[in-house]
Order: sequence, then structure tokens, then C-alpha cells
Amino acid sequence: MKIVSLFSGIGGFDLGFTQAGHQIIWANDIWKEATETYKKNLGNHIVCQDIKDIETSEIPNCDLIIGGFPCQGFSLANQKRNEQDERNFLYLEFVRILKDKKPPFFLAENVKGILSLGKGTVFQMIVNDFASIGYEVKYALLNAADYGVPQTRERVFIFGKRLDVKIEINFPPKPTHQKINENTLLARLQKWVGVGEALKNIPEPTEEHNLKNHEPSKYKLRFNGYIGHRVINPLLPCPTITSRGDEKGGVVVHHHPNNERRLSAREAAIIQSFPIDFEFVGAKTSVYRQVSNAVPPQLANAIAKLFPTNYENT
Repeated sequence: MKIVSLFSGIGGFDLGFTQAGHQIIWANDIWKEATETYKKNLGNHIVCQDIKDIETSEIPNCDLIIGGFPCQGFSLANQKRNEQDERNFLYLEFVRILKDKKPPFFLAENVKGILSLGKGTVFQMIVNDFASIGYEVKYALLNAADYGVPQTRERVFIFGKRLDVKIEINFPPKPTHQKINENTLLARLQKWVGVGEALKNIPEPTEEHNLKNHEPSKYKLRFNGYIGHRVINPLLPCPTITSRGDEKGGVVVHHHPNNERRLSAREAAIIQSFPIDFEFVGAKTSVYRQVSNAVPPQLANAIAKLFPTNYENT
């Protein structure tokens, strides 16, 4: 399929679809460093510009529009979140472009917190807005760990099919992995990937290595139960890689599974399922934030495989 990507960031969503055989023909994000990372790894088809300033005539026709519209206002990690946060309404730019381009399909991603904002009324409003422009809408809360990502990252995916399109897409994808305990019955699924397993071959940042974005951290660890200060169990997937913090300050970074130091940005990227040779542009704090804002490519790939690569838009 030919795909337009909105709010692309560094391209985790896009990479998953590319790996599944689809073609990203146009992408957009406003964050310069993220778009530079995108260009370095995925190509020059990304436009660094505020989506509100882009006319739909500048965007090519496509079979599918994907995008994770900004989530900070929706996030459960944002204690000041509210339905009036201006970031919450950037999804209307997604709706605007979707309405004008009318592709057969769309796929949007956001944080779990979007489901409960305004006691569910905000999410229902979003679903209704997508449905009102001629789409059959479904949604699902997916855990990246259920698709082999070494991280318990829950995200909402909203899938839409234009009402006149006949082809069926069996959304959401079936899990390939599961948390296994003594009560597990679905033995046909693989066990969740532990973070210790995912990082077992990664050298210490202080050792000699040739990895990019793998600088050591001098941050002194604390263990108080709060996000970024918790003991990490190497046998389980990592907690959600988070972007808490802002451009003026630091970011919250989880402990390494040895619980003796913080994760490097490279290790956080591996936990997000980025290839080891995916290179990030910018200072270390920026790279942490770029990584944490992304859709895990492996999760995106599981969804991408639901769509035919040889689809012809009629």
C-alpha cells in the first residue's frame, strides 16, 4: 500500500509498515531533530512543518493514512491532563486531511489515557468525528509485549475503513506472545520477551564498543517506586519507555535490568524494537525523548501485515 504518515516522529510506525512491504510516500512532523533522525534512517520524504500550515493539496493521494497524533494532553502520566489541552485537538488535523484525501483506510495511535479522559466522552467524540466523514471505525488497546516487544507498552489503535470499501481487514492482529504463569492455558503462544534477554548481548556503555547513541549515564539511581526509580525485573518486559519531562529539563529513564545504572538511549531503542543500526540525531536527552515517543516498529509491523501490499485503490 502507498501510505501517508502524519505526526511521524522518528518513524517507528513507518518503519514497521516498511518492513512489512508497504511504501511510505509522504510523512510529516514539526520536531526538527526527530525529522532529521527520520531522514537518516527512512528517507527524505518527510516534511518538517506544522501540519496546521499544510494544505491537503500538498499531500499525495494514498491507500492508507497512519499517525500517532500528539498524546501528551491525553497521557495518564500527565497529572494536569484535561480535555481542554490544545494538544488534544491536533487529531482534528488528522480528520481534516482524511476527509479531503478520502483514502480507503486509516490507522491512528494514542496512549491508553485517551480512553478515560472526560470519563470517556473525549474518546467517543474522536471516534464519532472519524465515523462522521464516512468511515467504519474500530479500536483496540494493544500491549506491545503481546507482539514480542520486550516492553509492556499499552496503546490504543483506531482503525477505519471507508464505507464503500469491500475488502476486510481483520483488525486487531492476534497476539503472538503472552505472559506465562502456572494458570496459562494458551501454550501455542510464545512467552513474553524479558528485558534482560533483549539486552543480553549489548556491551556496557563504559566498555569498548561501536554502537551509536550508547553513552553512559552518571545519574545516581534511586529506588522509591516511582516511574524511573523502580527495580527492573530482567525476566519480564520493561515497563513503558516514557517521555516524561520536557524540552527544558531532563527525561525519566528506567534502570537497566542489572539495576546498577540507567538505560542508555541505544538500549531504550532496542527495548522499543528499533534495529541496532537505527541512528538517532541530537543530544542524549533529545534522543531519549525521540525513542520514547515512537510506536514500537515490531508492534506496527504486526498491524501492517493485516494490510495487502499489492492493494489497488479503486
